Amino acid sequence: MSESGRLMILLTLLGGFLLCVNARFNYKEALTKSIIFLEAQRSGKLPPHHRPPWRGDSALEDGKTVGVDLVGGYYDAGDNVKYGFPMAFTVTTLAWAAYFYKAELTSAGEMKNVLDGIKWGTDYFLKASTGRDRLFVQVGDPVSDHECWMRPENMKSSRKVLEINKNRPGTEIAAETAAALAASSIVFRDVDKAYSRNLLNGAKKLFDFANEHRGTFDGECPFYCSYSGYHDELLWGATWLYIATRSRVYLKFIQEESTTAIVSEFSWDLKFAGAQVLLSQLYWEGQKEFQTFQQQADGYICSVFPESPYHKAFITPGGLLHFRDGANAQYVTSTAFLFSVYSDLLARHHTQVTCGNKHFTSVQLMDFAKKQMDYLLGNNPIKRSMMVGFGNNPPLQAHHRGASVPVMAPTENVNCGMSFVYWYNTNKPNPNELTGAILGGPDKADKFVDSRVNSSYTEPCTYVNSAAVGVLAKLAKHNK
Repeated sequence: MSESGRLMILLTLLGGFLLCVNARFNYKEALTKSIIFLEAQRSGKLPPHHRPPWRGDSALEDGKTVGVDLVGGYYDAGDNVKYGFPMAFTVTTLAWAAYFYKAELTSAGEMKNVLDGIKWGTDYFLKASTGRDRLFVQVGDPVSDHECWMRPENMKSSRKVLEINKNRPGTEIAAETAAALAASSIVFRDVDKAYSRNLLNGAKKLFDFANEHRGTFDGECPFYCSYSGYHDELLWGATWLYIATRSRVYLKFIQEESTTAIVSEFSWDLKFAGAQVLLSQLYWEGQKEFQTFQQQADGYICSVFPESPYHKAFITPGGLLHFRDGANAQYVTSTAFLFSVYSDLLARHHTQVTCGNKHFTSVQLMDFAKKQMDYLLGNNPIKRSMMVGFGNNPPLQAHHRGASVPVMAPTENVNCGMSFVYWYNTNKPNPNELTGAILGGPDKADKFVDSRVNSSYTEPCTYVNSAAVGVLAKLAKHNK
């Protein structure tokens, strides 16, 4: 055989190998399961055909002590408290995925499920913000909740209610909830116009409240303390409202009143990078007044991308972004989502990111986003999935009350002290599969411990999965 013939065979084999590597994961399955996890986090009266079979109705009297219907919404993680701040960020990022990756979600057959997931949150926010300059931001007492390891269907812990108002403001939470409603109003515009208008009116009201009565609310500390302040949420909320309305009121706020900064993180606490990516899209579509925000979005990419001379983010030996121990996967999925969106914008407008003397293409950004998601799905040094019920050797001991406590009659009483003996401190698989939950993930050394008591490794959060939905939808469409 000639040398050129052997080379052709080698290239064919290599191409086949690369195709197998790219097709390593069933991204459509991962997408579907990631949405199923969000359904498992629902509080309230569950709808017919609810997919997680072990979940039941819970917290059906929330808000009763203050005369307001606060039934519904989401539990944020493995506990039974409803925190408004991370819940709103979960809904905003889910709505962004539906807004930007509508075609991909539709192609995967998941658009209706995503819309249902968004509406489960927005219905709750509308009820929680019925009064002017008032928003209910938490249901449940984290102290008593953490004294009992019990599934929400059987919990007896306090369901005390916290609110923000003009005398006790909470700009971060009000502005984030405004962002959630505004982003969702865009998504529902072609589905239910009346509902979309209702969401938008609610968003405007909450943004005015956030802006006119400024102050940080610390009532959700130490679980959800806003270390970044509220300027990022104000920019984030105004950006979504501007996209939804194109009103000069929000344009003026963005241009003249907002504060912005180059950051290397996008999370429930820090929204600058998200707003900058959104405004970059508008910049490339012709609104040159947003050039500064586009440059800052480039700065975000340069501070995270490992090949950039300015990168600050820590990368584990196995290639995973690591910001903090404890639900680190949230930073992985949120980064992957922003890189995925930005790569599409670069490709759409035939441009690149410049970091010093280096230039990076849309393909390079998407490759990084894919590698981060692939790590969580099983392409990592320990060769195991971080998503429950998916891939190779997935976790079995998610730090999650509902998954770890067997189904029992709603009327059954359980001793709280013994609940930890029965279901928390046992080295056994959970009796209920928390399908699709992306757990906290490995530490800085790529070590992962599948142990319920090691919550930094095994606790899931809604905002980990909501940020994963968009990028998984894109991967599902382009890696069939």
